Amino acid sequence: MNPDMNAVFSKISEELSRRHDLVLVTITSKSGSSPRGAGAQMLVGQSGRICGTIGGGAAEHRAEETAQMLLQKRSSAEYRFPLHEQSEHDLGMVCGGEISVFFQYIDSSAGEWAQLVSRVLSMLSAHQPGCLVLHLDGSIPVLLDGEMNCTRTKEAFYMPLPVLDRAVIFGGGHCTQALVPVLSRVGFRITVMDNRPELSRPELFSEAEHVVCGDYFRIGDFLDLTPSDYVVVMTNGHSHDFDVLRQILQTPPAYVGVIGSRRKTAFVNQKLLECGIEREVISRVHAPIGTAIKAVTPEEIAVSIAGEMIYERALLREAAGAAALHDCPMH
Repeated sequence: MNPDMNAVFSKISEELSRRHDLVLVTITSKSGSSPRGAGAQMLVGQSGRICGTIGGGAAEHRAEETAQMLLQKRSSAEYRFPLHEQSEHDLGMVCGGEISVFFQYIDSSAGEWAQLVSRVLSMLSAHQPGCLVLHLDGSIPVLLDGEMNCTRTKEAFYMPLPVLDRAVIFGGGHCTQALVPVLSRVGFRITVMDNRPELSRPELFSEAEHVVCGDYFRIGDFLDLTPSDYVVVMTNGHSHDFDVLRQILQTPPAYVGVIGSRRKTAFVNQKLLECGIEREVISRVHAPIGTAIKAVTPEEIAVSIAGEMIYERALLREAAGAAALHDCPMH
């Protein structure tokens, strides 16, 4: 799965409207360690890389050159790139693995491409499960409905569309205003809820999908939470944090993080125990929230929270059987 697919296909749409031919570069398989896994994509035009990445470094540079060569030939192809030393085609990388990369030529004069890209973007916008099938003979891909695993056969590469995880943030203060753009850029779709009209204005959160003004005591009247949601609690007080947690922990979401001191956490946790929330459920709440980087400013706190959420998301995906998106640059 490629979390950057929306950006890549938005740029394809833009370039097609300008009648620019392109090459879509996709990792179709890997062995050993590599910066990015199957499904990572990069878009290349006449002047070089336009957007996306297949891992950076020498392999990406070689792939960019290959894409430009195929663009001149108006053809598609698949190549392997070793990422280890002392190979016949040594790229000077020491990850120790190898990637297979498919180069899909995109002819801007073919109307089928515009139709395909429009449908991909529509499904991504609707968070609708689907699968892009890249034919390794270079013919125009097809888009299938429904959920499928990332798979490569002799004839095709099956690439599921990313259905972005939803982050629901309670509280619209300074930290949330710093956090929303960060989460948006790392592949979360975002809902913000606050009980104060002045802090639940959509213009404060341009990257959020929904902004809601509502009563924390009656969350269900305003939001439908699901077990796959990532919840961040940053309200304006202990009692509001307790009201939110008391409700969402009845059916715990995938992730819950609460901002605040350890003293505040102990106070809220005790109240949760007293109202019947099981200790084991409470223990899974990330409080205080975030990666321990001694964050102080709202921007630093946003980075800390986003880092923890990225990590927890990766653990959940791996536990569900998804292939790791990377295993070289960061542990």
